[in-house]
Amino acid sequence: MSQRKAVKKPKVAMSDERWFDIVVYGIAAVIMVIVLYPLLFVVSASFSDPAKVLGGEVWLLPKDVTLDAYTNILHNDKIWRGYANSILYTTVGTVINILMTLLAAYPLSRPDLPLRKGMMLIITLTMFFSGGLIPTYLLVKDLGMVDSMWALIIPGAVSTYNLIVMRTYFQSSIPWELQEAAHIDGCSNWRLLISIILPLSKPILAVMVLFYAVGHWNSFFNALIYIRREELYPLQLVLREILLISQSDAVDGSVGLEDRVLLAESIKYAVIIVSSLPVLIMYPFVQRHFVKGVMIGSIKG
Repeated sequence: MSQRKAVKKPKVAMSDERWFDIVVYGIAAVIMVIVLYPLLFVVSASFSDPAKVLGGEVWLLPKDVTLDAYTNILHNDKIWRGYANSILYTTVGTVINILMTLLAAYPLSRPDLPLRKGMMLIITLTMFFSGGLIPTYLLVKDLGMVDSMWALIIPGAVSTYNLIVMRTYFQSSIPWELQEAAHIDGCSNWRLLISIILPLSKPILAVMVLFYAVGHWNSFFNALIYIRREELYPLQLVLREILLISQSDAVDGSVGLEDRVLLAESIKYAVIIVSSLPVLIMYPFVQRHFVKGVMIGSIKG
């Protein structure tokens, strides 16, 4: 009997850590629902009868599935031209962004660079002070870049925030001793950058590619200011025009007012899906590097 009593274990109360985990997971679940529901609603509304959407009958799943909105959008030649332009602007712009940011961030991360703190201070000031919209437009115009894709790429070739994040990554994640050892072995600065620094910088490069590419893909304000010819419009500007036209055409008598309003409502949701799809497809390919690159590049330094 004494042995059995010794083996018997007392009941242990739930620890504070477990309660903390339950609360955290509960809050995370609520936030996930809040974030996901609008996305699911937009997808469902884009495939639903617009009358059902306006009537408030669509909550989660599509009602009376129809592809009229997507048919209207995808049969528009301007959409495909806008897609091609946006892909071109995003690809060229991101390549230039990465090259310029890399070539600025790496030297500024090296402790043997003279006056690097002063240069970093001047660069940081540009985050808080700028010339403004009108001086920027006049500069772009004087450089002959108006109505060309370079007006959308060159003025934002380097993001100061991204430069600081990349420089911090180089300082905190790539030991200076490793670079000194490479120099002792006869490695030139260019060889060091290409053969040692870049292979060790995949996480931060993935983050920068995502940041810059999403910025280019979603940008429409610069195109609205600098681009005049419709054949140079990026996708976002084309979709904006389609939305405005579909809403304003209700004024003419060629199509009934009610039908036009319903079509505009359906197109509105389909446009969101069409414009967001490339970014959603790209994200999984860089996701595994994303968290590591952001955390290392932003916490230290």
